[in-house]
Amino acid sequence: MQPEKLALTTTSPARKPRSKGGADNALAAELTRLLGPKKVLSNLAERLSYRFDAIQFGVTPLAVVLPESTEDVIATVKAARRAGVSIVGRGAASGLSGGAAPMQPSVVISFTRMTDLQIFPERREAVAQPGVITLAVTDAARPHGLIYPPDPASFRTSTIGGNLGENAGGPLCFKYGVTGDYVTALDFVDAQGELHTLGRDAYDLAGLLIGSEGTLGLITSATLRLTPPPKFTRTLMAHFAEVGQAAEAVSAAIAAGAVPGKLEFMDGACTNAVEDYLHLGLPRDAGAVLLVDTDGDDLDTVEEERALVEAACLEAGGHVRRAEGEVEAAALWQARRSVSPALGRIRPQRMNEDIVVPRSVLPEVVRQIRALGDASGFKLVQFGHIGDGNLHPNILFDPRTESEEAVHHLAHEIALVALRHGGVLSGEHGIGTMKRAFMRDAVDGETMTALWNVKRALDPSGALNPGKILPEESGA
Repeated sequence: MQPEKLALTTTSPARKPRSKGGADNALAAELTRLLGPKKVLSNLAERLSYRFDAIQFGVTPLAVVLPESTEDVIATVKAARRAGVSIVGRGAASGLSGGAAPMQPSVVISFTRMTDLQIFPERREAVAQPGVITLAVTDAARPHGLIYPPDPASFRTSTIGGNLGENAGGPLCFKYGVTGDYVTALDFVDAQGELHTLGRDAYDLAGLLIGSEGTLGLITSATLRLTPPPKFTRTLMAHFAEVGQAAEAVSAAIAAGAVPGKLEFMDGACTNAVEDYLHLGLPRDAGAVLLVDTDGDDLDTVEEERALVEAACLEAGGHVRRAEGEVEAAALWQARRSVSPALGRIRPQRMNEDIVVPRSVLPEVVRQIRALGDASGFKLVQFGHIGDGNLHPNILFDPRTESEEAVHHLAHEIALVALRHGGVLSGEHGIGTMKRAFMRDAVDGETMTALWNVKRALDPSGALNPGKILPEESGA
């Protein structure tokens, strides 16, 4: 089946857009009356800045609301509902699937002012509003001997609300889990403007909201589980002649019983991009690099796990370098967290895939993706959280000189590789607009109907973040 055309700029609206005349000015005026002029952006210059996320351009919103409380969110949703206008939630807009880009004239609710954060060390929990920066949770918890493990690469800029919307992971996700594993309760405002408080009970509605990209409700607060950090950490880097060897080492190390705290992967093109950017002394002749932390509260066990990983890497044909001290370890992890800005120096735009496959097929999958990239003529790099099979193949391109249709075709081929090997379309970046076109390849018709039934049950009018995740029911 041929997927619908990938939206690299805009998509057709899922609901009939409003006119751009006086009715829209009336809505902005009504929002200003309800919330005050400091919480509503209505002039064109201000609104233009809210039409995109890190990878997707959408359309200019009708108004932008900067709520400072849940009550502000409720008032905004009810006003938009009365006006028949759709609503798009937005955090730091660092997302990589188009989830925060309006696909039709909408009210954008930007949560950047909702930054209240409370730490409750006695029960090892934090309560965070959606605008809290991810790293701020661990920074606030650390004086109490606690951390918040989910740590996407964007943790210095991304927000808890965005992490909840995408169910974000990060380098620690293999051993410690993703965002949803740390949510014990949340508050959300539904499409009618009603507030709900959820725990993690049977028929786990909170779990359904997490990862739904703002299409089912607007999360206004989350209770997050905190944990003590491990007492000991050891870091190593292994490099290999080609990408499949690195994947073989990962499978072998885990089969031998190792459970690293971090197990990350960069191919040779990615490693060289980072080295050009930071000059950290990374091996330029490597086909692939693994970065690994083993950690825990028992030093002997940490060292034994590191030895298991080293043995697997050597058996796969790799070369191993142990980090000597925290400074060298920090430099190696700086390399992994700097991939995005390093790639941005090569081409002005990139299509960031986010597939997940079983670890048993990793060697075959990374080799197939490498071959697809070589045959395409595009610059393609691979990196990701390889410990749990979460790969990020990135297609780098210049839309002024290279075909967006060809980018779409290559992205579709990569998605099909994952699906053919028992994988899924996304591990943490979401479907958004960028992979909406591939959903019919990923789920059967009965499942798609069930997904639409869930959407209609929680958002009957389709007002919440339309044009994301689910393709049109007509098959258009």
